[in-house]
Amino acid sequence: MEGFQQQFIISICIILLGYCLKRIKILKESDGQTIARIVFNITLPALVIVTFDQMEMTLSLVSLIFIAILFGVAFAVIGYFSFRNAEPGVKGMAIMLVPGVNVGLFAFPLVEAIWGSEGIQHFGMFDVGNAVIVFGLCYFLAGYFAKGTSTFYLREAIGPLFRSVPFLTYMFVVALNIFDLHLPGFVLDTAEIISVANMPMALLLLGLYLNFSLETSWLPFIGKYLMVKYGAGLILGFTLFWLFSDYPMLANTALIGFILPSSTTAVVYAIRYKYQTQIVGTIVNITIIISFILIWVLASFVAYH
Repeated sequence: MEGFQQQFIISICIILLGYCLKRIKILKESDGQTIARIVFNITLPALVIVTFDQMEMTLSLVSLIFIAILFGVAFAVIGYFSFRNAEPGVKGMAIMLVPGVNVGLFAFPLVEAIWGSEGIQHFGMFDVGNAVIVFGLCYFLAGYFAKGTSTFYLREAIGPLFRSVPFLTYMFVVALNIFDLHLPGFVLDTAEIISVANMPMALLLLGLYLNFSLETSWLPFIGKYLMVKYGAGLILGFTLFWLFSDYPMLANTALIGFILPSSTTAVVYAIRYKYQTQIVGTIVNITIIISFILIWVLASFVAYH
């Protein structure tokens, strides 16, 4: 337990380092775009390759793909009924934000610190289903509720999914696992060296993206959104945690996965469909802080459970 708490303290220090480097102008928030491309296209895929090479495919792991998809659909429905009476711009923004979560950037460094390769395997499978929600369902919802938008192009929704290097890496390593194939040793050794950089770079990136600008006029909407997201997430998460009590890592993944921060991809969709980008960015930042605290508390609960 002492090592687990130490890992969280180290994670906080790295996040604060990124934020401080931005504040003293050694790094700029725009530098985060370059770091994000390195994380998503190089270090994260390397971590997935190394972790999944020795993975034994089980029903528990495969079920996480469908759990993540069902979770996203359920949250879209919850979001719709929670904000159905809001004005169109606000309704679309909220419904777009509710279903998807940030697994690759936010969860992986913490999960790796707490549960090691087993945690990465489970959250990686969860992220396969989450990718379908983020790049498919959330994109559809953003366009469907946008003002002045009457046409939805399926190719535009599916395209980002199959241009996502982490998603394609998941598909590749799962296919290798199914056919009991393995990459050459030198490839795995190289990937292992690269993967070590994923945790510090991802945490540093979170610090660079932290932004605490907040207008009081946004508070009612943000407060309602947070209540819907975390209220539903905790209720469903604890329900599955008890239902899957015989499968500890599956139960842990459901519990933590449902309260992860809102996906940063929502900011891209907000720009694309002319929602209030600053509010979306603020919500993503707030959920990063809240989720970090909740994961600390829930992981401590799991450790003592």
